[in-house]
Amino acid sequence: MRTAPVKPAGARRSRSSKEKRINTRSAPARSPHSRRPRAAATAAALLTFSCALAACSSGNAAPESAASSSAVGPTGAGTGSGQSSSAASSAAATSASASPSGSSLTAMQLAGQRVIYSYSGLTPPSSLLTLIREGEVGGVIFFSPNISSASQLAGVVKTLDAAQEQSPVHLPLLLMTDQEGGEIRRIAGGQPTQSEKEIGQSADPAQAAAQAGAGAAGTLKSAGLNMNLAPVLDVFSAAGDFDDQFGRSYSSDPNLVSTAGAAFITAQQADGVAATAKHFPGLGTAPTSADTDFEPVTLDASLTRLRSVDEEPYKAAIAAGVDVVMVSWAVYPALDAARPAGLSSVVVQQELRDRLGFKGVTVTDALEAGALKAYGGPGTRAVDAALAGMDLIMCSEQNPTQGQQATEALAAALQDGKLGSADFDASVDRLWALRQKLN
Repeated sequence: MRTAPVKPAGARRSRSSKEKRINTRSAPARSPHSRRPRAAATAAALLTFSCALAACSSGNAAPESAASSSAVGPTGAGTGSGQSSSAASSAAATSASASPSGSSLTAMQLAGQRVIYSYSGLTPPSSLLTLIREGEVGGVIFFSPNISSASQLAGVVKTLDAAQEQSPVHLPLLLMTDQEGGEIRRIAGGQPTQSEKEIGQSADPAQAAAQAGAGAAGTLKSAGLNMNLAPVLDVFSAAGDFDDQFGRSYSSDPNLVSTAGAAFITAQQADGVAATAKHFPGLGTAPTSADTDFEPVTLDASLTRLRSVDEEPYKAAIAAGVDVVMVSWAVYPALDAARPAGLSSVVVQQELRDRLGFKGVTVTDALEAGALKAYGGPGTRAVDAALAGMDLIMCSEQNPTQGQQATEALAAALQDGKLGSADFDASVDRLWALRQKLN
């Protein structure tokens, strides 16, 4: 789910069949009256960003994200690894309307909190609205075919919000899209207009990135969305390679990518829209033709390259409090030669959470990606991703049936013990904390 733009006629491969995955990041947003006011001053955002970079460069441990610090145990039991008892106690003291009681939810409802749905056309189908009312949907992603204008999308969000208000889970849906900038803007005409490459080449990349983050937040909020599948933190390695050909990398310099990425994240999240750093541990070494949306991709970057270059921007992002990290579907032999990153506990748990200290929400790339052709159907892939430590499953095929299959498989795995209840609860904790923050 690279969200790469459609190539012009005569390009290597038509992107028409890929457009739906390119738009697979759209998080359900609450209607304006349900959001609490947020300070969005650019000065405050830049101050927070500067502090984050200082913490990162000083070698201090990355601060715990807002998502993890207010986690609520969904079953009332322990909050699982990486969650403090004080955070759980604080969250438990919040009102029932903001913190649903997981003990009253069915396995299908708990599983549904971990699934992002998608649909085709401009109007959400009745089947999706029914699933939302039944409490079996965690969020929705929007693609260009779902959007004719920001006002049209805002109307769709009101419909989704109305359905969610009837759900037993009294938290906003995660409503998202890819609004990276440049060619990758699902809300046409919206901000940011500059691509990451243009920002990286500007006189002041940090300031330009902060402006882009604030612009993205404004565009998404105007349409009722609360989550952006941006920024891309890939550090490109050669001119014209996979990321650079679309202007989707700030630079080949990991320090510049760190600075710009953290500035974008800080400014966007200061305005109430969750940011998603992607694609961990990095697609910077992917050649021009490598595309996990269509086929398996193996990136033979050394462990030194991965940790000193590709993963470097994630240190700054985590220090800045990034809400979400998306993990790629490429295989990285230096970390785990057997499985794609998003299906590897070595990458998700050991590298991202244990080594880098990320406490927030993890989200998969497109579940229907060609890179996973050897890993069964939607249900099998969803369970394998959950076993690896992924919190949120991106079902971006533009068909609610895909999301249902993932939800049913997760619920069955929870009931039969294949997915442990403690880890399952910890994932729902993180997701509820994020949604509570965006309420």
